Amino acid sequence: MFGAFCGLLVALLALSLLSWTTVSDGGSTADTASGQADGAGDDKPGQNLVDDTPSGQLGLPGRTLPDRPSGHTALVSNPLYDTGRLSPLPCPVPELDVDDPGSMEQFLHLVADCLDDAWKTQFDRAGIPFAPPDRVFWSEPGVSPCRAYPSPAGAFYCRASGAVYIGTSDVVEKWNGSQDSVVYASLLAHEYGHHVQGESGLLEYYHEQRQLEEDDAGRNTWTRRSELQANCLAGAFLGSVRVSYPLTDGDLSALLDDASATADRSDSTEEERTHGSSDNSVWWTRAGWDEQSPGACNTWDVDDEDLVA
Repeated sequence: MFGAFCGLLVALLALSLLSWTTVSDGGSTADTASGQADGAGDDKPGQNLVDDTPSGQLGLPGRTLPDRPSGHTALVSNPLYDTGRLSPLPCPVPELDVDDPGSMEQFLHLVADCLDDAWKTQFDRAGIPFAPPDRVFWSEPGVSPCRAYPSPAGAFYCRASGAVYIGTSDVVEKWNGSQDSVVYASLLAHEYGHHVQGESGLLEYYHEQRQLEEDDAGRNTWTRRSELQANCLAGAFLGSVRVSYPLTDGDLSALLDDASATADRSDSTEEERTHGSSDNSVWWTRAGWDEQSPGACNTWDVDDEDLVA
């Protein structure tokens, strides 16, 4: 009996220790998540939490990519600009039920497949290595290396993980239940555009130079150019698949209306303006749609500075 009692006591002690360890580990995980979320994601686009990320590297330790264009050249004369019109495979898109998260997820994956194909071809032409982004189309809360989600924007790109994040229900709520599938395709193509910037070597130099600015107004001059370029890259992709998608003149109108609605408010201060004016947001989106080429999207080398205001 004494032996049995001792065995029972040991078992109880072991269970108690296991329970304490599990609670402790859970607390540690929660602390890590909140720490990553606090203050994260302000450095759009790419939201890279690593201040001094060198060109050719992602923010996560151990993740490196082959050499690619760097420095000022990556901005103003990137080889990607000389690759001509996008020539993706046909991209027929099924009808989207915006009230069904499963339908939205299927839609996003299909459009992402088309984006992978289109941009892989362009990077091959430019002679620049390219890896498609990971996809996190969330329906439950989680944490990326850049920020926790859900996020106020409903979607974001995180360069540290090389992934596009979109909430399958959150974006529908943010876009007031819009039934126009093109606005969700545009959102995905815009965030994908930031990945294109990263893979082309542009984002690393962007972050380096942006951080040299002394105030928000100065940093925002860089942010606006990057956001307007992502608008244009999204427009270029959508223009290139408008026949097989198919996209109509009505879809183009919805796309341009959305570009206007997601631009900076006319009464915003210079410290608040990060996405460009309504007119410029529409102008660059339409330029991409019409030209269907990354060469039309060089917001870093323009004669008329008003186009990036």
